[in-house]
Amino acid sequence: MAKPKPPPFNKGAFYLPSQKEGTLTEKQKFELTSFHLHIMAMAFMLCDHIWVALVAGNDWLTCIGRIAFPIFAFMTVEGYFHTKDLKKYVKRLFFFALVSEIPFNLLSGGAIVNPVHQNVLWTFLIGIGLIWLNEKFSDRNKIFRFLVGAGSIVLGFFLGILTFCDYHYAGIITVLVFYFFRGRKLWNFIGQAFFLWYINFEILGGLSYVLEFSGKEIFFPQQGFAVLALIPIWLYRGKQGFYNKTVKAVYYWFYPVHLFVLWAISFMMSLL
Repeated sequence: MAKPKPPPFNKGAFYLPSQKEGTLTEKQKFELTSFHLHIMAMAFMLCDHIWVALVAGNDWLTCIGRIAFPIFAFMTVEGYFHTKDLKKYVKRLFFFALVSEIPFNLLSGGAIVNPVHQNVLWTFLIGIGLIWLNEKFSDRNKIFRFLVGAGSIVLGFFLGILTFCDYHYAGIITVLVFYFFRGRKLWNFIGQAFFLWYINFEILGGLSYVLEFSGKEIFFPQQGFAVLALIPIWLYRGKQGFYNKTVKAVYYWFYPVHLFVLWAISFMMSLL
């Protein structure tokens, strides 16, 4: 009996050759799709920005919001490999990076122009550029590919500092982490977990909460909640899920629109 062919890649199915007959069927497995991840990430981001704009005293909102960025970073990498037209994908991100800049500046800095902090879509664009650089030399030997990968990390470090993009170099490197450790093998999961921990606990850190455990004080950084993003990410198996032109528009327009709406509400409240 001939082996079944893997499902076509352009339909968003992530073929896992390690699966054997007798494992759980498609209906029995619990998994998340690209649609689920986008909705979750948008909801988490909304919580974080509500905290920024309207209710700064409710820290639980920004703790939840920390989960959003790693999911978006992960989906940026998936978008690179699943898109049918990379140039159009980049052009769309560039367009919405421009559209989002003023709403982002208004919400984050209270001014139309903020030269020291740019919106997160620039972070993702730089990440995509570095992925493209690595893919361009993917047919070379391992040593050369390693050098290109290391060079892209260094380049991402300096670009993050020079461009003042959101999350700076830590955000760009997060995108690269999901690129370098893309896959579902154990070493992929270990790499994602270790570097996401290091980036959020050691590099970004920031405000910490003091927890007591067995009579000892443990400092848990607010940014550390970002590591929880690995739970939904690891439940994703490459499927696109519900998708049409309207959903696609919501994915892209959500960012600038919700930024502007929250700023407008905040501005009107300041006038009362």
